[in-house]
Amino acid sequence: MAAAAVALGVAEPLAVLTGARSAPLVAVGGVVVDTVPASVKEFAVRAFYTHDKLALLVGTGLLVAVFAAVVGILVVRRLRYGLAGVALLGVVGAVAAVTRHGASWVYALPSVIGALAGMGVLTVLRGRLVAGAGRVGATAADDPAGRRRFLQFAGGALGVGLVAGVGGRWLAARRNLSVARAAVTLPVPASPAVALPAAVDFRVRDLAPFVTDVRDFYRIDTALSAPEVDPASWRLRIHGRVRNPLTLTYQQLLARPMIERYITLACVSNEVGGNLISNARWLGVPIKDLLDEVEPLDGADQLVSRSVDGFTAGTPTALLRDGRDAMLAVGMNGQPLPVAHGFPVRMVVPGLYGYVSATKWLAEWELSSFKDFDAYWVRRGWARQAPIKTESRIDTPLDGATRKPGPVVVAGVAWAQHRGVGKVEVRVDDGPWREASLGAVPSIDTWRQWNWQWDAKPGRHRLWVRATDNGGQTQPEDEASPAPDGATGWHNVEVTVA
Repeated sequence: MAAAAVALGVAEPLAVLTGARSAPLVAVGGVVVDTVPASVKEFAVRAFYTHDKLALLVGTGLLVAVFAAVVGILVVRRLRYGLAGVALLGVVGAVAAVTRHGASWVYALPSVIGALAGMGVLTVLRGRLVAGAGRVGATAADDPAGRRRFLQFAGGALGVGLVAGVGGRWLAARRNLSVARAAVTLPVPASPAVALPAAVDFRVRDLAPFVTDVRDFYRIDTALSAPEVDPASWRLRIHGRVRNPLTLTYQQLLARPMIERYITLACVSNEVGGNLISNARWLGVPIKDLLDEVEPLDGADQLVSRSVDGFTAGTPTALLRDGRDAMLAVGMNGQPLPVAHGFPVRMVVPGLYGYVSATKWLAEWELSSFKDFDAYWVRRGWARQAPIKTESRIDTPLDGATRKPGPVVVAGVAWAQHRGVGKVEVRVDDGPWREASLGAVPSIDTWRQWNWQWDAKPGRHRLWVRATDNGGQTQPEDEASPAPDGATGWHNVEVTVA
């Protein structure tokens, strides 16, 4: 285990130089993300929500520790067993790294050099284990002083490996183009966002604010380590079934007329009542303008967007040109995009779940057709067409809360992006539906706060909520899981009044 810790500990700092995605745990974890069935991915999101990547990294590390412990038992008999075990870890890490999208041969270096360091430590450790043995088959474990020296060396190696590994991961997470990002000056939008009315936010305790802080904005994607893309070298290649192929640099994109809009994004994995949904003020170039410029050919009904790490999303071309404020976003809440949310450029499309539209770390557009290409999650069983469904959520009181009898504020958010929320109703137990007060909104592309004053009576009660969009369609009561095109059902919480 000490030798394995050294191998990973050496690899992590090296990956800071060769690229965060070349780190063995990250590379192997990326292969796992790409190959596991969709049902496993859904379980991970349900169990860990936005911490699913951390859980995968920790789980992979634990598997390595168990494997190393087993090899450690065998190495007491033969050194070659241990050397083969550490070498196997290195080979797995190296192969995983070099097979990632956009990888080069240098991606193998952290795993290879780390494995060599681990093999060296293992050789020294076993040498100390048998050093000074006075009889055949004896080890340092039979001598108290020798045992103490052996454990001190092994413990020191384990500690150094853990510190180096954690330090390397910490450094990799912070070597995120902060200087280049800080140097970006966002342009003044040609079409700025409207001023938010005061009634947009009820400012009720535990109620999600209308604008989500960047630090709280949900993140669900396939990248275990956020790709680091230098804006100076960034390019967007637009090709495929187009009359006028085009390649844009970051500066050329910034020079184009920008729009600024409040848009709510939602993940298709969001359970009823879940928090995989957030709202922000986005700045970017209208996608429609770019598509008009390249002139898609007949039959190009799908825009395939590719991330620098190989992720793909397929968006209906017609929806990107129907007048909605779909954009190539460069700014979020008045600042350049955070690295974790797609810096330097990502897509933002109102009304569609993220897996078919919200590609981060964008690198390529290819105009294609749905019959010719299935994007990343479509190949894993998710629907090709994924408009966001009408949903609502109770934020306060929380499920299981206790309140005193009398007036109680019931509040939450509702959403029906690009259709707009027209009505929200609340029900207590099996009583009648009561219409809630709605917060103001700048457009039909954002969520909407709501609240309702409840005259709470003693007892245990269940509160229900449902929303109706501006077209008169009420969200369905029937419960359905997120797969394959979004969850349905009425959110409810149980509250004790005493």
